[in-house]
Amino acid sequence: MPDTPPVPVPVIVGDEPGSFPHGVLAERHPAIIRQVREAFPYEPAQHRALDALLESCTEGGIEPLPADAPDRGRWTDWGMGTYAGRSWFDAPWLWSESYFYRRLLHAVGYFGPGAWQGIDPFRPAKLAELDAPETDEELAALDGLAGLPAGEQARALLHGSLWGNRADLGFRLSASASASASATATATGSGSGSRAAVPGLVADDSEALWSLLPAGKGGTLCLVADNAGRELVPDLLLIAHLLAHGHAERAVLHVKPYPYYVSDATTADVVDALRRLTGAGGTAAAYGRRLWTALAEGRLTVRAHPFSCAPLPYADMSGDLRAEFAAATVTVLKGDLNYRRLVGDRWWPPTTPFTEVTAHFPGPVAALRTLKSDVITGLDAGTEAALTGAAGDRRWRTSGTHALIQVRT
Repeated sequence: MPDTPPVPVPVIVGDEPGSFPHGVLAERHPAIIRQVREAFPYEPAQHRALDALLESCTEGGIEPLPADAPDRGRWTDWGMGTYAGRSWFDAPWLWSESYFYRRLLHAVGYFGPGAWQGIDPFRPAKLAELDAPETDEELAALDGLAGLPAGEQARALLHGSLWGNRADLGFRLSASASASASATATATGSGSGSRAAVPGLVADDSEALWSLLPAGKGGTLCLVADNAGRELVPDLLLIAHLLAHGHAERAVLHVKPYPYYVSDATTADVVDALRRLTGAGGTAAAYGRRLWTALAEGRLTVRAHPFSCAPLPYADMSGDLRAEFAAATVTVLKGDLNYRRLVGDRWWPPTTPFTEVTAHFPGPVAALRTLKSDVITGLDAGTEAALTGAAGDRRWRTSGTHALIQVRT
């Protein structure tokens, strides 16, 4: 008998009322339109365009970009012709969500021509977070790391980068935090069979990551950033430490070429974060100066590849980006969106091996992610059962209270 072909794993869409993706499309996107409208003194044409986008999202269908849009050809290649005319709720959720932000930028005139060209509609929110008192406290906490052994500093900074998406940088290495971590690990286990090091860490391949980045070996680290502000800062701190202690000889920081998903980092956000560090004083300022020098010397490079804003999985990445990641010692992908793009935004059984769904990636890859969407892979059966419970509760996947470190060497 011939082998039965495998049943395709369904792509996540937002057509089910009450589901997390449906809520994003039906509630979060209209709220974002209102927030953007209030953030700037936009002119009548922009208000009309925002009204039209709101109507399209809630009652209409997906409209193609205008003929003179500078990236119309690229979005056509990315599926715009396939989904134009369809409901936002019927297209793959990853595609709909990504295209929404591109349409939002069109509505506010980001791509011009005109006086509003290049004005980031999310910048006020980004700066408010970067300038918040909590950021001062987190940067001041860096002074407490300075006297620790380099290995302990590295682990603290890794967890700061991991949990930065939840604005909880994890710099405070207290006995009470360790006790809480141990209790959570006992209750939930971890994806690698080892004790979780941080509360809510459902998979921990951090030792595999460190094996790829031993001190003194050098090599090239690619870090694909997620959010700006209080998440980008710990990403930069981790890069600075890895460069200073020889875990990497060179680092490439990938950011978005234009504003995306409200808070995703752009080159301008990198500059803002570096200025925040250098102006903070103490250990934070030393990190900032180190990074500033690394940029000037070429040991740190900022990259803004067009595919970073593609509504597609990394399996479909362009050849030049594939070659860049293939040449890296390891590529670290930050955040929930990058995870969805890495493994494919599908209803994978949670025990699907992470190594299996990332086999397409051209080199060693690590995911540092706070869970904020449904997709998940690489869990052991015991962890999944403990998290989901007898009632089948999936809220742990989207609440931002759990995180993972997964590595494919």
